[in-house]
Amino acid sequence: MMLILKNLFYFLIFPGLLFLTIAGCLLHFIDRKITALVQSRIGPPWYQGFADFFKLLYKETLVPKNANTFLFFLAPLISFSGTLLASIILLNILFGFYQSFIGDVIVIIYLLIFPSLGIILAGSASSNPIASVGASRESKLMLGYELCLLISFAIVILKNNSLFINSIISNQPVIYSVSGLIAFLTSILCIHAKLGFVPFDIAEAETELIAGPFIEYSGPPLALFYLSKFILFLFLPIFLVTMFWYSANIIFFILKFLIIITIMILIKNTNPRLRIDQAVKFFWIKLFVLNVISLILALIGKYYNILWL
Repeated sequence: MMLILKNLFYFLIFPGLLFLTIAGCLLHFIDRKITALVQSRIGPPWYQGFADFFKLLYKETLVPKNANTFLFFLAPLISFSGTLLASIILLNILFGFYQSFIGDVIVIIYLLIFPSLGIILAGSASSNPIASVGASRESKLMLGYELCLLISFAIVILKNNSLFINSIISNQPVIYSVSGLIAFLTSILCIHAKLGFVPFDIAEAETELIAGPFIEYSGPPLALFYLSKFILFLFLPIFLVTMFWYSANIIFFILKFLIIITIMILIKNTNPRLRIDQAVKFFWIKLFVLNVISLILALIGKYYNILWL
């Protein structure tokens, strides 16, 4: 009985759902506050993310007449469940509540596909042409950044020769090598696209598609999509620090996390939106070439035991 209660606490309270919800909403406030400062505005109060989330929970859910009702409600659940499970697995390992297991890195990378799949499914199930365009853009963007992100993580796995998170964090951070630094920088841009931030907010494109795949969503389903994005914005930088730049000192870990967050917010506020063809070319040509070069350097360094490669 005590084991069940302890597992429920880890899943629902800390570092589970409650902690992730609070931390995600507060991080959303930091994002909007820094954005406001960059644009010479005051910005929202600290509780704005919570207010937006709970307001949507109390709103009515309207389902389009011709929508696929089952898929319409399944989409936000897929997006949220993938984000939540990946976050809980990683944080429980980092806090030492659970032991690292075989292939936990692969499981987390696999679960990170779910948020994008949920968005694509949402646009496809809405029976709205604008939502369909947004879903099409999201799928093309996903095809662009996913391969680059996988190569970046493959470099970490190669240099550590392990699929265990505990083994990766116990070794020297790969960011201190040339290939690791390149992979780290490219992965920041990849998670930027996964979050749908400017200049990769092509699927939602508020000035073009209003809200893209989410145009027909309201109430609790839309709240789940927002909460997924809040938690994903918290989780992805933590995952990058864990994989590339881990520090056992909690203060240094938080500082590294904030550095990544700051870089992403500055990128978001200093670049115009790209077209979908420009984004795909950017990932498939520029970042892909950089990642292949870093992978070759990592292989050379592994073969000849050159640590700085």
